[in-house]
Amino acid sequence: GGHDRRPLRCTGSALSVAIGLIEAACPQSSARVTLVVGGPCNVGPGMVVGEELKETIRSHLDLQKDNANARYTKKALKYYTSLASRAVAAGMAVDIFACSLDQVGLYEMKVVADKSGGYMVMSDSFSMSVFKDSFRKMFDCDDQGYLNLGFNGKIEVFTSREFKCCGAVGGLSSLAKRSPAVAEQEIGEGGTCQWVVGSMDKNTTMAFYFDVTNTQANTMSDKHAFLQFQTSYLHSSGRKRLRITTLSHRYADPNTDLALGFDQEAAAVIMARYAVFKCENEDPHDVLRWIDRMLIRLVSKFADFRKDEASSFNLRQEFSIFPQFMYHLRRSNFLQTFGTSPDETAYYRTVILRENTMNSLVMIQPALLQYAFDDGPPQPVLLDTCSLKPDVILLMDDFFHVVIWRGEKIQAWYDQGYHEKEEYANFKSL
Repeated sequence: GGHDRRPLRCTGSALSVAIGLIEAACPQSSARVTLVVGGPCNVGPGMVVGEELKETIRSHLDLQKDNANARYTKKALKYYTSLASRAVAAGMAVDIFACSLDQVGLYEMKVVADKSGGYMVMSDSFSMSVFKDSFRKMFDCDDQGYLNLGFNGKIEVFTSREFKCCGAVGGLSSLAKRSPAVAEQEIGEGGTCQWVVGSMDKNTTMAFYFDVTNTQANTMSDKHAFLQFQTSYLHSSGRKRLRITTLSHRYADPNTDLALGFDQEAAAVIMARYAVFKCENEDPHDVLRWIDRMLIRLVSKFADFRKDEASSFNLRQEFSIFPQFMYHLRRSNFLQTFGTSPDETAYYRTVILRENTMNSLVMIQPALLQYAFDDGPPQPVLLDTCSLKPDVILLMDDFFHVVIWRGEKIQAWYDQGYHEKEEYANFKSL
């Protein structure tokens, strides 16, 4: 005890006991473990910092230089990876709700939520709405009184012979099941055609990556590709449900049809997830260079230009904003660690691997909306200093934060209380 010491927390042991109880009592059933933590583990297995407050918890720089206060990290990562394997084998999800002004060890514990498909929420305090609303939402029920959740899900993919599955990225784990649909190249959780998802809801999103094995255009143009997902899960009522989704598409001509059907928003999110996953095992600087190479390859194939004439460059409408997304992705907290703690980086990376396309795009390139008297509904504007005008209100949404900025003139009127006067009702509505 004492003011110079941290409260003793044996989070790693507690999590192991909770997983052990489910392993013994109800494996492979509708169950989940929820970890609510307000400080770092500093006792027993999984500890990330010592007891004394004068010892600061590790930063990115400490991890890079292998400083003394990062000495617990490798052992903790190994321990939580073993807990993740146990949770996956028992078919359960592990959620982590971390609320603290300081780091709590999310960087080390992240693997448990990632592999098991559990939720991860980070906030400054348990009194904030982020924690309260998220925790409450876990217990939302449908009209029959059942939780809006599926448990112990399994997803299996089947493909036609011309293409194979390289892997998947999201809150899932490989079941190492081989089949003719498995590609040699591995992306994310690869080398398998079946994955386990400890928990899923209506907003669960996963990215699957495929590779065309027969690339001879003359033999492919008239063929159709078939893809099937078989998703089974336990409903909250205890019943097992199976959903089968089958797709069929004609193979595209790489030079004409491919460009017309290119979805640059979905492609940007797919690239972001792949890049974030690569950051787990590779140097972020190497990942940035990989993004640059991929963008150059895409542009050189689909852009029109004359060599050494920058003014002749023209990118088709279907690809026009893809480079913009890559520019913002390179500068984002998902790939850059400057100014963020390891816990924040872990949280941001987990969230972008789970959210849908629109939410992920807002994370990559924040939405900036302009509110003005003359414009009617809010207008999207550029993320640039030229958007800072004296007579407008700007609202920036980057998914994690919402920031409101008032122009000089608007702020002056606000300070004088114009929004509280009846004759300035239009200002109040703005």
